[in-house]
Amino acid sequence: MQRSDTVMKQVMADFERESHLKLQHHSVHIRAGDGALTVEGEVPDIACKKRLVRLTRLHGDGAPVIDQLRVAANPPVGDGELRTHVCERLMQAVDFRNCVICARVKGQLDMLRGTMDQAGDEGSGVIEVTVEGGVVTLTGQVISLSHRRLAGMLAWWVGGCRDVVNLLESMPAEWDGDEEISEALHLVLEADPRVRAEQIGIDVRNSRITLSGRVATKAESRQAEQDAWCLDCTGGVVNHIEVRG
Repeated sequence: MQRSDTVMKQVMADFERESHLKLQHHSVHIRAGDGALTVEGEVPDIACKKRLVRLTRLHGDGAPVIDQLRVAANPPVGDGELRTHVCERLMQAVDFRNCVICARVKGQLDMLRGTMDQAGDEGSGVIEVTVEGGVVTLTGQVISLSHRRLAGMLAWWVGGCRDVVNLLESMPAEWDGDEEISEALHLVLEADPRVRAEQIGIDVRNSRITLSGRVATKAESRQAEQDAWCLDCTGGVVNHIEVRG
């Protein structure tokens, strides 16, 4: 494994070539220990976070990478408020209308919709939401990998969310691959009111997402890219979306 300072220089050089954002006002560090590389600090958005983790893996000579990067929350949101908003968003989503939703509050399980018996009897799934330090953790079971990815995305869309740990399982188990990633991203873009999904093309090859098409604003292009990065694709995201005018 290379020295952490060497990896850091390589990662930041590649990051500056790939990204329109600069990180001079954000503190990011890579440290080595116990045979792993830990990338930590605060970044402005999910795309920066995922790109830095991917580049650390690329330059880490196969060493495990521990992701402790957090997305800046401006303004900060308390854990209780964030947990409430994530649960509300899940309950409002059409794709989870039959899903049992619950929250873990101070070690106790608060059933917000449905019962555990319903989750088992009806096979509708169950999502448990825990929040600590602005990090949202999702556990339970959902009916497909696309639903798993959509649940994580809905958590990311809540203001104040600094990270999402998606431990949801799909039941029955499904094989993951490029077609599944593409299907999930179509579902996500259609659910995002900030983008016009019909104007965005999606191509996934070897877990690498390439976005194309034409949109009205840079903000819409960047939002589509943010959505794609939230899917945790190991191959990364390439944004070829053109902005009209």
